[in-house]
Amino acid sequence: MVHCYKQGGLNIVLDTFSGSIHIVDDAAYDIVEGFESKTREELIKELSIKYADDPEVTEPELNECYDQICELKEAGKLFAEDTFAPMAGVLKERTSNVVKALCLHVAHTCNLNCSYCFASQGRYDGERAIMSFETGKRALDFLIENSGTRHNLEVDFFGGEPLMNWDVVKQLVAYARSVEKEKNKNFRFTLTTNGMLIDDDVIDFANREMSNVVLSLDGRKEVHDRFRVDYAGNGSWDRIVPKFQKLVESRGGKNYYMRGTFTHHNPDFLKDIQTMLDLGFDELSMEPVVCDPKDASALTEDDLKIVMEQYEQLAELMIKRREEGRPFTFYHYMIDLSGGPCIYKRISGCGSGTEYMAVTPWGDLYPCHQFVGDEKFKLGDIWNGIDNHAVQDQFKQCNVYAHPECNDCWAKLYCSGGCAANAYHATGSITGVYDSGCRLFRKRMECAIYLEAKRRLGGE
Repeated sequence: MVHCYKQGGLNIVLDTFSGSIHIVDDAAYDIVEGFESKTREELIKELSIKYADDPEVTEPELNECYDQICELKEAGKLFAEDTFAPMAGVLKERTSNVVKALCLHVAHTCNLNCSYCFASQGRYDGERAIMSFETGKRALDFLIENSGTRHNLEVDFFGGEPLMNWDVVKQLVAYARSVEKEKNKNFRFTLTTNGMLIDDDVIDFANREMSNVVLSLDGRKEVHDRFRVDYAGNGSWDRIVPKFQKLVESRGGKNYYMRGTFTHHNPDFLKDIQTMLDLGFDELSMEPVVCDPKDASALTEDDLKIVMEQYEQLAELMIKRREEGRPFTFYHYMIDLSGGPCIYKRISGCGSGTEYMAVTPWGDLYPCHQFVGDEKFKLGDIWNGIDNHAVQDQFKQCNVYAHPECNDCWAKLYCSGGCAANAYHATGSITGVYDSGCRLFRKRMECAIYLEAKRRLGGE
């Protein structure tokens, strides 16, 4: 399977199953596009007419180019066959009983009242609650007990707002550190926060113990304050930005990222990216809102067209700033074309419900944070383990080849079938397809590949 597209003056050819990327001239691009649908004779004749006025594209040169494409096909770098399909179920089955990461919901409560919040302002459609140290300790023990021989374990302190239960967070980190050596484990912690309660103690502790800190900022003040308000209806931008700046500066500008959400009200999200850059932040992410299509925040078809243009303009901004010596990172454009994710990750995705689970304040286990509160997806609990094997078996089978709609998609080994939660909320099935999300993902991948191609062509 081959995907051809043009961006920023480049003709880009991607071979899906080999992962090869080719930057080609116009004639080679045309030959690749017609290679499987036309005979050699038909294609050469057609292109000879098309390039009749171009003295640099002669019939012998077209034939030579065709031969080179045949050589690339023979070498497995173009039109490569799919050899991965038989591995899908087998690879996931091998690791499906090994848990490597937990999302600890240390607080099902929040000090903000964001109307677009998928977690119902931190309550997850339930009662407000905070996790006790005893429950959190048992969750860490559960992770250790079910991690097999895996050495590196990931824990995300999540909410609601986890800083509303900060003392327990610190106690849990201390407990994990106290057993690491004995259990031959290494814990990597992440903190996700809205920033309202950041103080010097949070900054100092996060810098010592948190491998990453995720900071929620939607960009422009008017955009951020439209949704991210407190319970009195006051925006939070003025209160959190100085705290974010202090924290990021203290971390040396590394091991964090700003996570924003764009909605129907700001599909022109590049302006929000620019605001973050102006504030001194350069590790950035902007995510499309996922909500009921009838919600006032939902992206419309017209919005999606704007977003597509914004992604292309963002790529050009990144190139410009890189040339100026002021580079920044956009999370969704991070791609490694030569040493990226192994084939297991490319096929199986994030591992929700098998390798990765969310833990509620009272110890219930769910496939991930976006399923919390939906009782039919409850897998079990940290005290007694997994007992809902029927649901877990569904997640064991959740790989890119479980989505029939993905069969002809060139990007499937980059998205691994996409987000199970988004698919479920859009279609009612974890193996469904969230169409608008897929379209945006494909555009992001085109831009990411284009950026990397420009970097390499520029000799960086």
